[in-house]
Amino acid sequence: MRYEKGRKDASRQRIMDVATERFRSDGIAASGLAGIMGEAGLTNGAFYPHFPSKAALVRESVAAALEVQATQIQELLAGGGPSMAIDAYLSAEHRDNPGKGCASAALLPEIAREPVETRQVYAEHLLKLVRQVAAELTPDARDPEAVAFGVFATLIGTLELSRAVNGTELSDRILEAGAIAAKALLQPRENDKPEERKPS
Repeated sequence: MRYEKGRKDASRQRIMDVATERFRSDGIAASGLAGIMGEAGLTNGAFYPHFPSKAALVRESVAAALEVQATQIQELLAGGGPSMAIDAYLSAEHRDNPGKGCASAALLPEIAREPVETRQVYAEHLLKLVRQVAAELTPDARDPEAVAFGVFATLIGTLELSRAVNGTELSDRILEAGAIAAKALLQPRENDKPEERKPS
């Protein structure tokens, strides 16, 4: 019985691994269940004992991809802070490998069309990522979470634009400009600095 449970768990994980990469590289709509199951080495009929629907697979795959991303971001923040994380995110390697990269940059337009349950799961994981970055920002920032949201929006938009024109000289220029803009958001502005108390 243990063997059967272990085999079922392994099959489920194979489906998740394939789906997570396929969704990011090819898109949700373009990734059929038959192709996912075939790549996982399983028959179509083996899908439904693991997931009730493709929507459920999408939801769990997006959550899993964001969990991995949270771990990667934490490692980058611990190793070199927000600036290093920005450089890694806006690298040519990340741009050129969407199947292994950020689920947000690969899937946002499609996630917006998914059922509300999927969007809720995405929102929860996005907030976790934002709070990771906000915790590393200077205490001078008046609203660290707002700054972190701005950084994420800049990073994701930059990566999407650079992929849209990949193969042209604009792509690298966009990555460089996005990195400069994201790092500028990290700098405390004059009106964000706490006011000094005047001696009474």
